[in-house]
Amino acid sequence: MTTEIRKSRPTLQDIADRIGITKMTVSRYMRAPSSVAEPTRVKIRAVVEELGYIQNRAPAMLSKASSKAIGVLLPSLSNQVFANFTQGIEAVTNACGYETLIAHFSYSKDIEENKIAALLSYQVDGLILTSSEHTPRTLQMIKTAGVPIIEAMELPENPIDIAVGLDHELAAYTVIKSMLNKGKKHIVYFGARLDTRTQLRMNGYDKAITEAGFEPIHILTEAHSSFTLGQKLLEQTLNMHPTVDGIFCTNDDIAIGTIMACQERKIPVPQQISIVGYNSLDIGQAMSPKLTSVDTPLYAIGEKSAQLLLDSLAGKSPEQKVFDLGFTITQGESL
Repeated sequence: MTTEIRKSRPTLQDIADRIGITKMTVSRYMRAPSSVAEPTRVKIRAVVEELGYIQNRAPAMLSKASSKAIGVLLPSLSNQVFANFTQGIEAVTNACGYETLIAHFSYSKDIEENKIAALLSYQVDGLILTSSEHTPRTLQMIKTAGVPIIEAMELPENPIDIAVGLDHELAAYTVIKSMLNKGKKHIVYFGARLDTRTQLRMNGYDKAITEAGFEPIHILTEAHSSFTLGQKLLEQTLNMHPTVDGIFCTNDDIAIGTIMACQERKIPVPQQISIVGYNSLDIGQAMSPKLTSVDTPLYAIGEKSAQLLLDSLAGKSPEQKVFDLGFTITQGESL
């Protein structure tokens, strides 16, 4: 199935025919664009974009058979969340003789576009993506490549192919309701990166807070998540909102840093300020007080994503396109 689709990919000859130039000229452009006259460069570039042409850097034999390689796009290489996710993927791919080629896109759609182009040029058999927002060129390249695509971590309404993840908005809504039920009235949301998942969690927070008749309070930053960021956000919050009695953090790194900052200031957690994290990393259960957090099934999401992709390569189509693996709340001691 995949081999047949790959044969339909645009070729250098297709580009040359469209413009009315030689294949050799197009090939020269691909190797060194500056070696081709500017007017011709403009024409070639336009047709490449239009056709979604993907340069093939792999040996010719790989364009005729499976490469036994899966491309995985990760937004961060330092976040433990994606280590757990990748372990789940490789538990499946390793057992089936597939290699994983990992690329990092720093939460940038433009960088993701370039990384996907690079992975597809090596003729990967499929892609596992960790974002549901893509550039038009990315979507065109994916369509042209014709390989299975898994969008992991979220539940987009209209996935490119198949999606595996959890409802981040519902998870946030659920944990905020728990905080409200504990009597918290001045709950603040700490958000970093401001990517899609951060926004979804903020939406869930907003919904629960407004339903309770309170005003949402957001402390947001584009900075990378870290323990020290949690400390900075707490200081900012205490200066702006001194009556804060609850903090919901978009991830555990920020939550742990916030707890540490409270301890430095002799602020009792959870008696004065409740703190809840997201992703339930192991370190949160090794500290005191143990962190209450949304437990996301990261390993299982990776595992399911890889299995569905390999099933697709084997010609097996799932009955559904979106797989919600759910969430639980780790009942620590910080709520």
